[in-house]
Amino acid sequence: MANFVYLVVDESSKEALLVDSGWETGPIVGAAKAAEARVRYAVATHGHFDHATTLGEAAKALGARVVAHENSAVDCDLRVKDGDVLMLGRSEVKVLYTPGHTEDSICLYDGKEVFTGDTLFVGTIGKFERTGLKAIYDSLYHVLLGLPPSTEFYPGHNYGEVTHRTLARERTMNPFLNAGDFRTFASLFG
Repeated sequence: MANFVYLVVDESSKEALLVDSGWETGPIVGAAKAAEARVRYAVATHGHFDHATTLGEAAKALGARVVAHENSAVDCDLRVKDGDVLMLGRSEVKVLYTPGHTEDSICLYDGKEVFTGDTLFVGTIGKFERTGLKAIYDSLYHVLLGLPPSTEFYPGHNYGEVTHRTLARERTMNPFLNAGDFRTFASLFG
């Protein structure tokens, strides 16, 4: 399924957070050790099995707390909502609630980068239930595109021609981000 797993490390404190867990915990633990990072949080961007099944196992191996949105069915230690902040040393990682792909979808924004889970991919967007059309439109246009255009976004899967892009570049390349109004956006789905 070409899942991406991210380890976000505050360089000064070496405190870190894990974004999703994919399928294997060994490489995650190895990467944290190699970075000499103390992982405080293991965050589920949403509750789908390919992102959260091994999250508890990874958190236990790393001594981290499992974090998920307040609407999530993921078994966790900390429930978050839109606007909450996770501290890594003096660095802040802000929780952005981005429903549409799922009702518990969140993105994580550190001021320079945003980790989008399955909300936004390179060249496309995450699948959604028909009732989630307006929700994903709002998440894309009113949340993610509200971030600075220079923000680098990192998706939850390797489905594109590159692994990540700036939001400005993605807006020019992704038909779902340059549709503009909701009616045009909805017309892309037939």
